[in-house]
Amino acid sequence: MTGSTLTATAPNGSAMTDPFGRTISYLRVSITDRCDLRCVYCMSEDMTFLPRADLLTLEELDRLCSAFIKKGVKKLRLTGGEPLVRRNMMSLVRSLSRHLHTGALNELTLTTNGSQLERYSAELADCGVRRINVSLDTLDPDKFRAITRWGDLGKVLAGIEAARKAGLAVKINAVALKNVNEDEIPALMQWAHDKGMALTLIEVMPMGEIGEGRIDQYLPLSLVRARLGNHYTLIDLDDDTGGPARYVRVSETGGKLGFITPMTHNFCESCNRVRVTCTGTLHTCLGHEDASDLRRPLRASASDDELSAAIDRAIGLKPKGHDFIIDRQHNRPSVSRHMSVTGG
Repeated sequence: MTGSTLTATAPNGSAMTDPFGRTISYLRVSITDRCDLRCVYCMSEDMTFLPRADLLTLEELDRLCSAFIKKGVKKLRLTGGEPLVRRNMMSLVRSLSRHLHTGALNELTLTTNGSQLERYSAELADCGVRRINVSLDTLDPDKFRAITRWGDLGKVLAGIEAARKAGLAVKINAVALKNVNEDEIPALMQWAHDKGMALTLIEVMPMGEIGEGRIDQYLPLSLVRARLGNHYTLIDLDDDTGGPARYVRVSETGGKLGFITPMTHNFCESCNRVRVTCTGTLHTCLGHEDASDLRRPLRASASDDELSAAIDRAIGLKPKGHDFIIDRQHNRPSVSRHMSVTGG
């Protein structure tokens, strides 16, 4: 959407509000575009990563996140790429945890592929992280290696157990892929629920050129839910995190199952989030090519006044909804940037 003159304001730390009355309280920050895996729906096999000099420093990321927290953000999620592969990233987590201690921030969390969790889970818990999302699409080692192009499932499963041992609540995120893992979804759900973990299923999103046909990958979750409904009792829940997932309780397992459906259901009406890339670019919508540069005002002055004004201008232009669509004629993505650049 363009042409709106409404801007978000946050005097004395009051909440940011977009042109459609949605309060922005959730920030997702990609701290790196790099990853130690190459999942087929996320990256091309021969990715060209950003020069390290283009990335915000950890100190700049801290200052940027803190500016958003001052403006009313209550939930902060660190993403990538794979956030745990960035050197010294735990110093950023520890520094940001000060906002938990003051009460300015309600939750500090991250999304990870799980490959580094054995090493970092205890420290994450010590920093005040209480729950994490782990991306895992299959429990079949060969299929896992095919999806990730070279990943080790055993390492990820050991990382999940380390996280649980450290007291972290783990939610599993799985992308539903046609003719790849669709037959595994019931078993993946049963496994997660047996361990007390929620599972969220995600439709493949049309982002970035990855050398795979989007139509070939796309599996509508309406179909998945209908199939599950033939064997399980799915009870709709009123859980509303302001996020895209719609949740059910599975009576037979007692566990929680979420559906994120960017293609079959526009989930934008209650969107409370924005994303910042590792280069300081603010995207107010995952499914738009919108971009606001926060790196320049961040580096222009030691004061946050110019940065705060840039954030307000961007929030004031947040669109009503995304434009995700699979281009069946040209088989191309709706958004050209890779998910790993935007932040998962």
